[in-house]
Amino acid sequence: MQTLKLTQIGNSVGVILPKEVLARLKVEKGDVVYVTETPSGIALTPYDPSFEEQLELGREFMREYRDSFRALAK
Repeated sequence: MQTLKLTQIGNSVGVILPKEVLARLKVEKGDVVYVTETPSGIALTPYDPSFEEQLELGREFMREYRDSFRALAK
């Protein structure tokens, strides 16, 4: 477990992420990260949660109409 200190950044308050955390998230300066609430707390991720939902809906649609897609592919 690592402790991070909140710091003043302009008119905002922020936290500086150590290099190791940035490497594990596979992000760098200028990248976007998303903050989501989970049952166990707050999650920080480089992946857009709404995109994942859309992707899953697309997968469900493709499974449902699998035969139609196969016929169209011929």
